[in-house]
Amino acid sequence: MSEVSRRECLRVGLLGGAVVTTAGCAKIANHFASDRRPVTLPASNVEEPSRIVQRLTFGPRPGDVSAMSTMGKDAYVTAMLKPGDDEDMRLRFLLNRLDVFQMDPYETQDLPENEVIRQLQQAAILRAAYGKHQLRERMVDFWTNHFNIYGRKGLAAFRKAADETNVIRKHALGSFPQMLHASSRSSAMLIFLDNQSNIAGHPNENYAREIMELHTLGVHGGYTQKDVQEVARCFTGWTIERRFLRHRWSVIFDETKHDDGSKTVLGHRIPAGLGEKDAEAVLNILTNHPSTARNLATKICANFLGSDSSKWTDRVAETYLRTHGDIAEMLRPMLLSKDLIESPPILKRPFDYVVSAIRALDAETDGGLEVQKHLSDMGEPLYQWPMPDGYPTKTTAWTGTMLPRWNFAVAMTNNTMRGTGVDWNQIGKDANAVTLFERTHGRRPSMQDQVLVNQVTDELRLGKDRYADAGFLCLAAPSFQWR
Repeated sequence: MSEVSRRECLRVGLLGGAVVTTAGCAKIANHFASDRRPVTLPASNVEEPSRIVQRLTFGPRPGDVSAMSTMGKDAYVTAMLKPGDDEDMRLRFLLNRLDVFQMDPYETQDLPENEVIRQLQQAAILRAAYGKHQLRERMVDFWTNHFNIYGRKGLAAFRKAADETNVIRKHALGSFPQMLHASSRSSAMLIFLDNQSNIAGHPNENYAREIMELHTLGVHGGYTQKDVQEVARCFTGWTIERRFLRHRWSVIFDETKHDDGSKTVLGHRIPAGLGEKDAEAVLNILTNHPSTARNLATKICANFLGSDSSKWTDRVAETYLRTHGDIAEMLRPMLLSKDLIESPPILKRPFDYVVSAIRALDAETDGGLEVQKHLSDMGEPLYQWPMPDGYPTKTTAWTGTMLPRWNFAVAMTNNTMRGTGVDWNQIGKDANAVTLFERTHGRRPSMQDQVLVNQVTDELRLGKDRYADAGFLCLAAPSFQWR
């Protein structure tokens, strides 16, 4: 099977975008095209274990759903919210080979920028695919997007590994105020948002604007342009260490470049003479503000429930204020709720789709350039979204990505992608249409899935050499695009 053509895709029209294939794939494309009924979303009210695993992880690996059922919902969610330091040995071995996580950020500039970004992407794919503590990996992806840094601006890429470790991963299920504080001291973030140019008399407002609009209060959070100007004054003098025999590229406070006059931020007066404590005062104001609680609650609810349910937005925001931004406590009641089970399906973004496919077929991958190229073709090259708002999360932003998704599925199931492969001999020992569906979807097929099951059955009847085509059908199906 070769890559899918756009014309065949347009004939099928799945997800507003379409199906795969050149002449070699036309038969499989026709499988989808033969059912002329309108394509509908997968059932919202799915089996509880499957829904919980799909929402808390990057998709089930073989045995994950049954293990969750054995543990029980409460024990499973509790374990997910308290990840340890232990990790999959294969993952540790693969990550230890990546220079960007072993070197000081200043030293990484000896590497080409493309190589640094390649290694950052590789680590993200490997951690999502093989990480033992999957909810933490999901929240790392969430916060990486929330605190987005464009790797190709200035020298941000060379600093991003340290930001990933000390800001995102360290606090992903911890304290939001501590994460925001760490982000404000991240050289990757300050360089990306130009705060090294923020000096007394000539303030640069980029970081001040984004810390309120994106990181905390939200675009409708109640701040004014005057607040942006005052916050920028509070962060004057925070810059990057460049002096000889000092820790190059660390964040430092240069009092000679700081505006030490009095400021007023969101109605709070910050007296003159506080120096570097001005920034601390701003962070405290922002992290304790009700708009920050609501902005974060809205995004978290959409990430796990598929909508910003007013009931859960209110509850999560209240928990934020009551616990002073304890992320795990914000998540706990929602992840244990009936509403999570009955919530609408959520479209997988390309990164989610790729990793869930790798996990579903228990594929071996190095997370290398070929996987990364497929992600780029789908429109989500990691660490390369140029705007500070992060990759879009709305379904409509990704419904035109079906052709490159199917081309990835073709390459993976046919083992033509260097560094990534599926062991069909192992899978084929027990393979039938139902078990292959359950393996890829993490649930039993419903009546709505019967057309796909019949198509997979037809392929498997043709012999072992059709396992790859049967697997492709499962990964290309509309139902696999959602979680």
